[in-house]
Amino acid sequence: MAQDSKARHWEEEFYKNGYPKEVIVIEDSPTPPASSSSVATLRSSSKPPTPDHPHPSQPDQGDLRGSSGQVYNTASAAAAAFYASSKRARPYPTTDDPSLKRTKPSLIRVDQQGRSTYASNPPSEVYDDKDGHYIIKLNDSLTPRYKIMRLLGQGTFGKVVECYDRVRRTFCAIKVIRAIPKYRDASKIEIRVLNALKKRDPLNLNKCIHLLEWFDHRNHVCMVFELLGQSVFDFLKSNHFRPFPSHHIQQFAKQLLTSVAFLHDLNLIHTDLKPENILLVNHTSHPILTGNKESFVLEDTNIRLIDFGSATFEQDYHSAVVSTRHYRAPEIILGMGWSYPCDVWSIGCILVEFFTGDALFHTHDNLEHLAMMEAVLGTLPSHLHRLASQEGQSFFKNNQLKYPDTKKSRQVVRNMKPLHELIRPTDPLKTHFLDLIQQLLWYDPTTRISAREALRHPFFSV
Repeated sequence: MAQDSKARHWEEEFYKNGYPKEVIVIEDSPTPPASSSSVATLRSSSKPPTPDHPHPSQPDQGDLRGSSGQVYNTASAAAAAFYASSKRARPYPTTDDPSLKRTKPSLIRVDQQGRSTYASNPPSEVYDDKDGHYIIKLNDSLTPRYKIMRLLGQGTFGKVVECYDRVRRTFCAIKVIRAIPKYRDASKIEIRVLNALKKRDPLNLNKCIHLLEWFDHRNHVCMVFELLGQSVFDFLKSNHFRPFPSHHIQQFAKQLLTSVAFLHDLNLIHTDLKPENILLVNHTSHPILTGNKESFVLEDTNIRLIDFGSATFEQDYHSAVVSTRHYRAPEIILGMGWSYPCDVWSIGCILVEFFTGDALFHTHDNLEHLAMMEAVLGTLPSHLHRLASQEGQSFFKNNQLKYPDTKKSRQVVRNMKPLHELIRPTDPLKTHFLDLIQQLLWYDPTTRISAREALRHPFFSV
């Protein structure tokens, strides 16, 4: 208790809103002596090794020196405060105040007339690259609370880093949004969505990633999540795109449909379902031999659905084009408008990819994409042509799809296999799987099976 009280005292003394206080030295007044007993007490505190202090005897960094040479050990005091206190971290301020741009405490000299000047001006630092991405420096502190351990990934939105949380004493993943207005605005929508998911499902029975907290740091919105395993796509890639076992696909499908049905019940559409946005809770695996080839099998198939940056409430504005190309539903390509069924189509594409190891529709052209759909699923219904936008109707002539007009594209389409050849119904499980995929990849969105209905399919009771 005495140690916790002392830690709280140091925290109040040296930290204000998560940032170090400035040390003020009054001119012509004696500098107060350093309290060796306080420093010694903090240094001798028995704490387990952490990423910041691998060993208790590690020397403290960041000491401040007054004009007379005395040392104010704010670094060890702050560290002790963080390690001893179990309180929630104070909210971090935004960077609108220029005084918060400094990364280290500065000495301020105050004369007898009350005028203040900096004893030394800290050099200015550049925190962003030319594209507005936060510059990641390993072992640097994102804030006093979070220490950056490694870069986990980078996308259009920003970067994801693994950090050590000095308060919770655990590792976490932090999504650092680019310091560009449109991405900051989008991140606020994502936070709104994530808060709604957590509020409606506090126990996370529906397998959606939970937001632990968020803060604004140097004009970057930062979202804190639990640290999970790699994405399903990354596991496929590391396993040389070998298909998953059928019973693993069954478990993935049930969890994914559960997550999406939950979103749809909340009037939310994910709009960007793909293997990259499905994380394994634990990607531990063991090798097996199939013929003369070695492959790896997951030991745990628990997943979390992530990336709600494009999620849209049904009543909100719908942009014309959504979804990553390979998982884009026909109604989006045809400009018919979209809603919940576009997520269901994406799930169908994802499950086929799990079964074959390859993306079902690997293309970047609208006309070729539609032609590939017809090669796999049969001819597009004529009534969808009439519901298409003007651009969508341009893909047809005499009520038929204009076949891709390049030799390479024609060959790509010819190489496509019908769905019943991709998924051969050789046993009851595969027979039900084929039927489920046919209903998930139904052309007409108004009659396509819903996520909630799909959960009642016989495929999940085999």
